[in-house]
Amino acid sequence: MSESPDTRSLVSASSQLNLMEIDTIDDKEFDIPQVDTPPTLESILNEPEDEEEPFILEDTCLLNTENIDAHSCETSSLASSDSGDRTHLKRKRKTVELSTTVHGSVLRHSILKGISAQIVSAADKVDAGLPTAVTVSGVIVVGTSHGLALVFDLNQALRLCLGSTATGAEYGAVSALSINHDCTRLLCGFAKGHITMWDLANGKLLRTITDAHPPGTAILHVKFTDDPTLAVCNDSGGSVFELAFRRLMGMRTCESRCLFSGSKGEVCNVEPLLTAPDLKDHPITQYSLLAMASLTKILVIGLKPSLKVWMTFPYGKTDPTSVPQLAWQFVPVQKVVNPVLAFCRGDTVHFLLVKKDETGTIHVIKQRQLQLNCDIISLNWINSRTLVVMDSGEKLRVVDRPSQEELESLDVAEVQLVYNSSHFKSLATGGNVSQALALVGEKACYQSVCSYTGQMVLLGTKSAHILTLRNWRERVDCLLKQERFVEALSLAWSFHEGTAKAVLGLFGDPAKRKGVVADKMIEILFQYVERSVKKCPEHGKIQIMEQHFQDMVPVMVDYCLQLQRTDLLFNQLYTRLVENCVARGVFLESLEPYIVSERLGCVTAPVMRDLLTHLQDNNMMDSVENCLIHLDITSLDIQQVVQMCWDNQLYDAMIYVFNRGMNDYITPMEKLFQVIGPPLREGRALTDEQVVMGNKLLVYISCSLAGRAYPLGDIPEDLVSQVKNQVFEFLIRLHSAEAGQEEELYPYIRTLVHFDTPEFLNVLALTLEDFKNDKQALEYQQRIVDILLKVMVENSDFTPSQVGCLFTFLARQLAKPDNTLFVNRKLFDQVLEFLCSPDDDTRHTERQQVLLELLQVGGVIQFDEGRLLGLAEKAEFYQICEFLYEQNHLYDKILDCYLRDPLRKEEIFNYIHNLLSMPGYSSEEKHCVWEKALLHIAELVTLDPAKSADLVAMHFPEEVRPIITRLQDDHLVFQFLRCLLDQSATSREGPHPQPLLRLSPDLHELHIGLLCRFTPRQLTDFLKASQDYRLEEAVQITEQYQVHEATSYLLEKKGDSHGAFQVLLKTLKDKLGAVTSEKRSEEEGETGREEESPLQRVEGSLGDIIALCHRSSQSLNQEQRGVLWFPLLEAMMSPQKLLKGPDTRTTSEVLKELTMKVLNSMSSFIPLPAIIQRILQDPVYGKGKLAEIQGLILGMLETFNYEQTLLETTTSLLNHDLHWSLSHLRAAVSRGLHPRQDHCNICLQQYRRRQDSPDDIIIFSCGHLYHCQCLQRKGSGHAEPRLLQVWSCYKCISSQRGRGGDRVTTETGRGRSTSLAQTNVMSREAGEDGKKVRTVVGNLS
Repeated sequence: MSESPDTRSLVSASSQLNLMEIDTIDDKEFDIPQVDTPPTLESILNEPEDEEEPFILEDTCLLNTENIDAHSCETSSLASSDSGDRTHLKRKRKTVELSTTVHGSVLRHSILKGISAQIVSAADKVDAGLPTAVTVSGVIVVGTSHGLALVFDLNQALRLCLGSTATGAEYGAVSALSINHDCTRLLCGFAKGHITMWDLANGKLLRTITDAHPPGTAILHVKFTDDPTLAVCNDSGGSVFELAFRRLMGMRTCESRCLFSGSKGEVCNVEPLLTAPDLKDHPITQYSLLAMASLTKILVIGLKPSLKVWMTFPYGKTDPTSVPQLAWQFVPVQKVVNPVLAFCRGDTVHFLLVKKDETGTIHVIKQRQLQLNCDIISLNWINSRTLVVMDSGEKLRVVDRPSQEELESLDVAEVQLVYNSSHFKSLATGGNVSQALALVGEKACYQSVCSYTGQMVLLGTKSAHILTLRNWRERVDCLLKQERFVEALSLAWSFHEGTAKAVLGLFGDPAKRKGVVADKMIEILFQYVERSVKKCPEHGKIQIMEQHFQDMVPVMVDYCLQLQRTDLLFNQLYTRLVENCVARGVFLESLEPYIVSERLGCVTAPVMRDLLTHLQDNNMMDSVENCLIHLDITSLDIQQVVQMCWDNQLYDAMIYVFNRGMNDYITPMEKLFQVIGPPLREGRALTDEQVVMGNKLLVYISCSLAGRAYPLGDIPEDLVSQVKNQVFEFLIRLHSAEAGQEEELYPYIRTLVHFDTPEFLNVLALTLEDFKNDKQALEYQQRIVDILLKVMVENSDFTPSQVGCLFTFLARQLAKPDNTLFVNRKLFDQVLEFLCSPDDDTRHTERQQVLLELLQVGGVIQFDEGRLLGLAEKAEFYQICEFLYEQNHLYDKILDCYLRDPLRKEEIFNYIHNLLSMPGYSSEEKHCVWEKALLHIAELVTLDPAKSADLVAMHFPEEVRPIITRLQDDHLVFQFLRCLLDQSATSREGPHPQPLLRLSPDLHELHIGLLCRFTPRQLTDFLKASQDYRLEEAVQITEQYQVHEATSYLLEKKGDSHGAFQVLLKTLKDKLGAVTSEKRSEEEGETGREEESPLQRVEGSLGDIIALCHRSSQSLNQEQRGVLWFPLLEAMMSPQKLLKGPDTRTTSEVLKELTMKVLNSMSSFIPLPAIIQRILQDPVYGKGKLAEIQGLILGMLETFNYEQTLLETTTSLLNHDLHWSLSHLRAAVSRGLHPRQDHCNICLQQYRRRQDSPDDIIIFSCGHLYHCQCLQRKGSGHAEPRLLQVWSCYKCISSQRGRGGDRVTTETGRGRSTSLAQTNVMSREAGEDGKKVRTVVGNLS
């Protein structure tokens, strides 16, 4: 039988570790404490398994599972005939999302056709039954449901058929298989509990074991260890047994020892650590490690030299239907190979590293866990870096463990996987298993998925499948077959750089591997170009064709550059693309970003010419310039390129071509000077383009003098000195090359100074810093300075700013200790005369600012100070005067400078305050300033009263009265006092209280008098805010100026409410008189056009007097109230008698409304009969049938009816709410409760423990049931004054603490464990058991 590809993959598989990958895993990710003293097996067996106890892992890392490879199959999952009810695993057909992945197809899925055909044939011809288990080593063994074991070789030929249907009827289905390490023995476990051992060489039955474990349980797992005489088995009772094979006196025997009892916790998976032949001497192998997974935790034990528990690890909270998984693998970590155990239950894979240190101590260390968004039912290592997991939807996920990245997702539902549910339920022996184990068995597929030497075998109901890692070429070719060239190149580049995952087939040193991958990438690039050219649309819009090549060309260019194969790019690939004009254009345009980023520094001459021609034809001149300044242009026609740059204003490129192409650094400057020189000499404004050229010229000169190339890079070292001297010689030329007779001397320096004096001087300043030790350069610089002085001082064409910039630059250089420049001092005197000319009023501020900058940088030492001060005063340069005064500490004279300077008058206040407040000034200096400020206080108050008041309050608090005396103008005094008092109030009320300035009462009264004169409307507000005046004097002042509102306020404050009322009443009557007289006088009628009409003034005055009556009536008797209110009512009704005729109708209506307002206000203090009697006595309201009084009475009745209805409705709502609350409380207390279980949730024993036990049973509304004594031991009860005992549900309280911390809320409606209506319901006998049942109602969610 010829070898199929599947067979070859089985034969060639290798489990050797790749030690080149050691440095990718780091011990820093391990954070479980070392296990120096592991617990004993007895302590583990006796430990209660509390599933409620959480175990929180640290440093979790969530895995991104977005990448799904398109190579997955689109099938639906089919249930196995051996899996029981599999409806919860059925999945709808899903369309796989096609998306680009950098990993490609990692696994190759193949059907073992020979084995699959034999399985179907055996079922039909010899009644072998359906497949139930598979294992792989040097052979492939498939167990069947009728007790047969079919042994196939690696060519898929059937070698042996072990067992018979007769023994199958007795033993049941094959439920577990295991082959020893040298492939000479086979262990078969059966559904009815039997175990058989077979010789694989001749098919002879060696042992039949019937008493290794308790009868009536199925064999779930049977596994050889590294020791051929030692195996372990796991039955459906959850127990684990050690099987020791002996041969004494020619008799084959088997001794069984219980390692773990199912009564202490059911184990459903076991996995011994098996060692490859090349790791037989590893120090861990001598302990014969065994991992066991129960429903709540995993255990790692050592079988040798004696039984010992190494560690336990709980899962924490898990889904009870999840299947525990275990998988060992030797993994290289920091150049040392050690075993790692991967285990999970649910969606989180944990990793434990086992190692032995130099002292012989064993350590078990936790590594970073892996979080997957799926329920895992199978977990296998395919190599030391890669895991393959299967979820409950029968989807395989390939995961790279170091990066925790999902490499591929593959749907294997078409396999129709065999599940081991019937064995976990032990149906063959009557189904005597726990409910928890049966629930786990629903998704158990331990015996149908196995891995061996980097491959996985899946057993289906009618077929066998193998999954193998593809080598790197296959993964790339798989993408090429789908014409996914970009992804194929990306994947190949990851192989080239060593960043790919699950790599297979790359050998040798890194350089050799890179060479092999590079050859493959070149092959892909050729295929990609050919395919793109052939599939280019021949017709249609040009944009479509461009987009077609824009998707391909940049990728091709990028990979050629990464491979450093520009020869391939320009000689072969470009030649192929040139055949298509669109592809040619896209290719040339795609080169620009690589050239600009300097990834592409050299382009062949033909491509360079094509590039420039294409960009110029498409008017992409910016791109031309960007490319030229980053490329070697020695192969181009220099003159042609220069002319193109000049014609298209590509000045950077032109300079670059002259510099790099011809080593000419002077010609670019000449060309630029020819453009900007003429307009500057003629006094014309420069265009934007010319300004740009001038700025480039300055930058170019600066770079050339500093040894830097323009626009980027550096000048060659052997040319730096030469270029610098050439530039200096060029600048100091007497005439230009094409000079006319009218050209002035030194045209280039003149042009630069006229263009931008400050920037040109900055360039010179930088050269002075860079060439301090260059004697020749310093001589050139002195020469340039002399030329500048000659040109600028003797010429009147330059502005004061330009001249000032020059001398500021010179003063700054002369002030330096290492200065080498020489400047004649007389020139500074000439500049001073020029700047301080009193006859020149133009540019006053500019000339002053220039001189100030000159002095500040050290130019003051160049002048005679007295002469400078005299010139500055004549020129009104007050900032210069201030500068000189400050140097001489004449701070008081600076105040005169501020007062005389119209632009800086406002700053005098800050100056005085800072000088008097800040340290660093002597007391004499401060006193001089203080006296000078006091002398000019009138000017300061006139300038800004508010700032003056702040200044006085802070620094002149004792001089307030003399200051007021100096202020002759009353209005000025008023403004000053108002600001002073406002400042005092602000400092008292602000967030940062300042020292209060308390003014004497006579100053407050002075201010009151001034308020009466200038702003009487603000007087009342001031009187309310201030408390520092005397009442009697204030009353006299307000009466003197007839400010009645203020007088009334003062009288009321004094306690004379009646006097205040009389004042306001008189004011009201005067305003009412004005209203009535207005209607009789046309002249008075004109006053209605003012801001406030007479009626509005009446309304305002009436509001004040009503408020006064309200305040006063609180403390008066009935008779005294009448003395207030009735005169007011009379005053309002009397003027209405004088209003007659149709013209007065509007005024009459308004006055009646105001009268109604008075009536409504006084009704709270005056009896209604007295009011009505007084109204009816008035002739205005006494006419007709009650006239307007009817509306008042009806309004009062409506108010009474509304308030009565509101009271009745409120009472009804309160009664209804109280009834509802009490009825619900009674229902909650009297409701019967149904417990969830029939056992106590603490001791887990049924509540009927003993017939004669008097224990109380407590049931909570959440359904949990406890013995009273159990709750008391847990501390879940406490006494309260009015209740016998208050209980809390122990389980609910524990779960709440686990989710939300230690705090447990007990408020109503917050999910509590003690209810608002918690009570001890009347104890009643519970039938024959004689138990007292106590129900506790709790609102538990």
